[in-house]
Amino acid sequence: MALRSLIRVTNLRLRTFIGFNDEEREKKQDVVVNMRIAYDAAKASASDSVENALDYKKITKRVIGHVEENRFLLLEKLSADILDIAMAEPATQGAWVEVDKPHALRFADSVSMVQMVQRDDSDPSLTRLLLNS
Repeated sequence: MALRSLIRVTNLRLRTFIGFNDEEREKKQDVVVNMRIAYDAAKASASDSVENALDYKKITKRVIGHVEENRFLLLEKLSADILDIAMAEPATQGAWVEVDKPHALRFADSVSMVQMVQRDDSDPSLTRLLLNS
């Protein structure tokens, strides 16, 4: 039996070079990353064994390193890269990411990009889990 599970990483605050105007290319800015990663947690739940669980700490460390060590023109590219990192884990069935760029617009708290990917695009229950959690 598959136990559909979702790991959520909430408000991961990082700094990177993001944007294409001169000021954005010269000074690091804050970004806030939220991720949802779906996987089958049946073995981990039954065994209480770390070896059977998705290593969210490893994924998060890779995201931190990638975001802080690179430069991005677009939120779209940054979001897609984070999805690629999450999906690199074979156990990951799908992932959702939202990247916020605080203070990107004068009268707005933030501008954000949301993207999602899943291994089996024909699984509506996985789509609902990723979108509605």
